[in-house]
Amino acid sequence: MSRQFFGTDGIRGKVGQAPITPEFVLRLGHAAGEVLVSHARRSGALKAGQRPAVLIGKDTRISGYMIEAALEAGFAAAGVDVMLTGPLPTPGIAYLTRALRVSAGVVISASHNPYDDNGIKFFSADGFKLPDAVENEIEQGLSRPVGCRPSRELGRARRIDDAAGRYIEFCKSSFPNELDLHGMKIVVDCANGAAYHIAPHVLQELGADVVAIGDKPDGLNINQAVGATHPQALVKAVLRHRADLGIALDGDADRLLMVDGEGRTYDGDQLLWVIVSQAVAQGGSARRRQIKGVAGTLMTNLALEQALRGLGLGFGRAAVGDRYVLELMRKKGWMLGGENSGHIICLDKHSTGDGLVSALQVLAAIRSANASAGRGRGIAAGVGVRRGGEVTLASLSASLKLFPQVLLNVTVPRGFDWKRNPALVRVTEAAQKALGDSGRVLLRPSGTEPVLRVMVEGRNESKVRKWAQSIAQAVT
Repeated sequence: MSRQFFGTDGIRGKVGQAPITPEFVLRLGHAAGEVLVSHARRSGALKAGQRPAVLIGKDTRISGYMIEAALEAGFAAAGVDVMLTGPLPTPGIAYLTRALRVSAGVVISASHNPYDDNGIKFFSADGFKLPDAVENEIEQGLSRPVGCRPSRELGRARRIDDAAGRYIEFCKSSFPNELDLHGMKIVVDCANGAAYHIAPHVLQELGADVVAIGDKPDGLNINQAVGATHPQALVKAVLRHRADLGIALDGDADRLLMVDGEGRTYDGDQLLWVIVSQAVAQGGSARRRQIKGVAGTLMTNLALEQALRGLGLGFGRAAVGDRYVLELMRKKGWMLGGENSGHIICLDKHSTGDGLVSALQVLAAIRSANASAGRGRGIAAGVGVRRGGEVTLASLSASLKLFPQVLLNVTVPRGFDWKRNPALVRVTEAAQKALGDSGRVLLRPSGTEPVLRVMVEGRNESKVRKWAQSIAQAVT
């Protein structure tokens, strides 16, 4: 069925404008609650007199209070108990949904968007994104009027006071027991978002000397000139404090960007390469067989695909969006995947993308590589070991030379059939032929505006730029 409200990552919009209004959110909570009650009854999961329960968390936007209250009322009216965590990263809700054995998890967040946007997304009981079929049922329920169960059957609500502490311990458990972060100075940018009271504690308790920025949310400053989408603040802080590394999360902490001590930034493709290549270097052929392959997206740099195949690993591209990366990973039976935007999924650690857990896997790769080098065994035939034996983020990622990538947004009329435009087809085919196996052309329409995104990448930057401009001119 065509869906009116749910997108690839739940429901999102401007606060106060449809659908992010108190009235709609109340209906959403009630519709979702009725679906959960129906599923629980059909499956026999509920004992006599028992109600299903949901977990609701949020980021630090001021509108979170309003949306949380409306959802709570809708769920309670449908006969669903509600557990409230307060501000907590999106992956933290996914974890606690599993750990607390509730029927679903709900996150109130618009991720990296500005504070006056907000959204609602759902996790199923196993900590994965809610299946399309269930979202479709909720959509259908939105057309029905909001009812109310008899008083005896109404849901109850309570706060989970130790939610942050539980999630902190979970994040720490994803870091190898034999390693620590003693001797490392790390700047962490929490984007004035949901990880402001999580990320600094995790890193400190693992032994790091931590400098926190973007850790003073006021309801209006989430993602404002800080976080993974604004790395300049982190670069300046790392250089000013002479830190070894910097970690930037976004508003709901499912996205990651890192900075080294020289102020160089590393995107999701580079960080995923460090995790994968060092896993193979440390674990050898057995680990390679375990990993099998890595999932990326249409925007994943071609250099990463070629490098992974050079390690003897499979590679597949999903549509843009961590939801689709996860679907491909589960279909293939792979445990690692991600996007260059910084969504990295380590299914051996978590059921969803987690910026903090992913950062810990990068830190673990650096620490374990140094431990190996210090014992004189080296890693990956010396790849990543600098003179003097020190292994850094720069040296571990040096074997991945990202191809230059040019992305142009070209305005087009609504309904423009770019696939059948003869001039565009000709120039696209000519570009791909000229770039050969060391280049790639991708045309992708925007899902939200009348724009055709033209992406060209290859080894030669001037050639890439020339062909991107030629294709853009053909579009216009």
